[in-house]
Amino acid sequence: MSALPVVLAGARGHGRWHVANIRRLERAGLVRLAGICELTPLTEQEAGGELPEQSADFGALLDSTGARVAVVCTPIPTHTDLALTAARRGVHLLLEKPPAPSYAEFRRMADGVAATGVACQVGFQSLGSHAVPAIRELVAEGAIGEIAGVGGAGAWVRDEAYFRRAPWAGRRRLDGADVVDGALTNPLAHAVATALALGGTTRAEDVTGIETELSHANDIEADDTSCVRIATARGHRVTVAATLCAQRAAEPYVLLHGGSGRITFWYKQDRILLQRGGHGPEEYQYGRTDLLENLVDHLTTGAALLVPPEETGSFMRVVEAIRTAPDPDPLPAAAWHRVPGESRRVVPGVDGLVAAAADTLSLYSELGAPWASRTEHALNEVGAR
Repeated sequence: MSALPVVLAGARGHGRWHVANIRRLERAGLVRLAGICELTPLTEQEAGGELPEQSADFGALLDSTGARVAVVCTPIPTHTDLALTAARRGVHLLLEKPPAPSYAEFRRMADGVAATGVACQVGFQSLGSHAVPAIRELVAEGAIGEIAGVGGAGAWVRDEAYFRRAPWAGRRRLDGADVVDGALTNPLAHAVATALALGGTTRAEDVTGIETELSHANDIEADDTSCVRIATARGHRVTVAATLCAQRAAEPYVLLHGGSGRITFWYKQDRILLQRGGHGPEEYQYGRTDLLENLVDHLTTGAALLVPPEETGSFMRVVEAIRTAPDPDPLPAAAWHRVPGESRRVVPGVDGLVAAAADTLSLYSELGAPWASRTEHALNEVGAR
């Protein structure tokens, strides 16, 4: 098999991870870094080796390199147009999460890509974890009884410079375009998508109701301390709580509540803890399939894609609910403080609130947070598909 030529759009910021990953697969003989699309060309050091062709014109670069695959890691509002630019040329896609800033843009992207027949993988890397099918198998075997609900928790630390890393950072809109760069939709989007996937509610029609509580301690438009509760067609609730203002950084996790036990999944570590009646705690460690490698495998052997767009429809329902919610509430000055010497804002007690939300499937307001304000969303505004 000859190495598939790959073009990367967006090679700085998180794109640096994609550069390193493409080079890894290049050394394995699976792909070849044929082009980089950036406004400012990369140096050899930034590109991790000999420079490929570079251009700020994505379409022209796809044409000149003969790319078979494009990796799109650009600002959120550009995802749909760049994905369609590639798809119309027959170029297959790895599209970074969130796949689009609104449900309408997601549908335009997903329907447009499907019409061309190209393969598209959405970059929720946690769904490549081998723990995901293992957990599904445990649930199917009845290891923890019937699923009663799914919680998700993400308590992270981000300094004020994080929200200045790019013009779109921490924004809900920029120059009239939706961005929706909030805690649940971008940095901790994996917690939402993984919680939905493990609860068997991946498609848009699996979601029957959404409640959001959005707020921010930092001087931004979007939310940095938020939670969402999703009602599902399966009858259980999915509650995910997140903050970028934690007192200390913690590993994010998803928690499956069963009638006779629970499973905790630390999705960045590919690690699970199974707790059930009549057994001691059981801990398991798993491997992970890289999503670009899976896309290449799909193109060369017909392997199933792990994260096609339609399997992120429920996540995009959440994005849409957050997009259309009232602007997040600024937390009162008494609810947060700066950490001396670290240039970051902390909401005291939020670490415990995040954990309690995942543990009880409750919203911040129900846990006694005086600054929390709930919004319920009518799904008929989003569309039935």
